[in-house]
Amino acid sequence: MPPSRTGARGSRENQDGLHGRLARVTTIKLPELPFPLEPSGNPPCESSVSGGSLTLTGAAGTDMFIDPADRGTPPDAGRLTGLPPDGDFTFSARVGVRFASTFDAGVLLLHASEQRWAKLCYEYSPQHHATAVTVVTRGTSDDCNSFETDGGPLWLRITRSGRAWAFHASTDGAWWRLLRYFSLGVQTGGRVGFLAQSPTGPGCTATFDHITFRPGAPADLRDGT
Repeated sequence: MPPSRTGARGSRENQDGLHGRLARVTTIKLPELPFPLEPSGNPPCESSVSGGSLTLTGAAGTDMFIDPADRGTPPDAGRLTGLPPDGDFTFSARVGVRFASTFDAGVLLLHASEQRWAKLCYEYSPQHHATAVTVVTRGTSDDCNSFETDGGPLWLRITRSGRAWAFHASTDGAWWRLLRYFSLGVQTGGRVGFLAQSPTGPGCTATFDHITFRPGAPADLRDGT
């Protein structure tokens, strides 16, 4: 990723979607998830919950990326994450993003520690195409663009299978493309959740609906199921 990915960061209040007004969020409990979502990262994101969908707005200059070229202090971003139960699972959502600036994205996040985390992104490329992108961080981050879409909503899915993780994306929520299969090098403790980022822009809004959490993992991570 180019150095322009890191920008100035603003400060925003979180939005308490349960009451439809701006407020400092402590936790959010979605009926689809067996764990509460807790805010972390700076500047905080704004959030709202309505009709089974979660909407996040990330502030200007927000991102999570530890540049392998070591270009100064890594950026940060407000996010909502929770600790899932032990065992294998899949965690998915349909993601819609109001794309405007390069690298704007709606993200499903896996976070084990400040140096070990991964992002499954629906992101606006430098060529101004909506793109499925993955970032895996073990001390430093990598960056992998997968496939482009027409800009409509994209389904994203995180799977835990033993000590391994898998990232999938789908255009219809039925047939899933495997984008990454990896380990963060830690056995337990990974949190999962949601993020909206705007590394080069004034802010980005992403909506997550059709949120699901299911125990167990697909028998074959590569056959589209």
